[in-house]
Amino acid sequence: MNREARPVDDSPVTHPTHKTGWIEVICGPMFSGKTEELIRRLRRAQIARLRVAIFKPKIDNRFSEDRVVSHSDVSLPSVAVSSSAEILERASVAHVLGIDEAQFFDADLVNVCKELANRGVRVIVAGLDQDYRTVPFEPIPHLLAEAEYITKTLAICVRCGAPANRTYRLSEESERVVVGASDRYEARCRSCYIKPKE
Repeated sequence: MNREARPVDDSPVTHPTHKTGWIEVICGPMFSGKTEELIRRLRRAQIARLRVAIFKPKIDNRFSEDRVVSHSDVSLPSVAVSSSAEILERASVAHVLGIDEAQFFDADLVNVCKELANRGVRVIVAGLDQDYRTVPFEPIPHLLAEAEYITKTLAICVRCGAPANRTYRLSEESERVVVGASDRYEARCRSCYIKPKE
């Protein structure tokens, strides 16, 4: 039976016997499969009958208002929140907690993830580690320093086919945060990436 997952699953399940929580970070450029890997890990937790909570920032409404959706159209129901503090307020029953597009959250996300891990929650965070100028994208660098497990994903360079670790912005918008997909961004390798003009 294929049951649709709920954003916060409050079904009656015995809490795991271990009380140790930890932080996992999945990071890399756009189109590298970060959200898909996040969803894969959360689905495995659901198969293990653990309570799973999934959060995303309200600003990310590219594909859905209430689902975490990958570029390959894999998705799970989620709760859209305006701040990292809301995650802490709504995560009281979770054994495993997923956070997508972490770069769009405020700096306090680091403390929220630490607090949840200290409570015994497995926290899985996915987000861009660099912005379109290749500058480290907060709060991901601080989460990397706190994490027990780190997965760096690579995309495929659209220019030459090499492993791509950079996100190139196609438009001339200069704001740091511009939500978009393939209409605004490309994955590029170190050689094919062109730094935008200041």
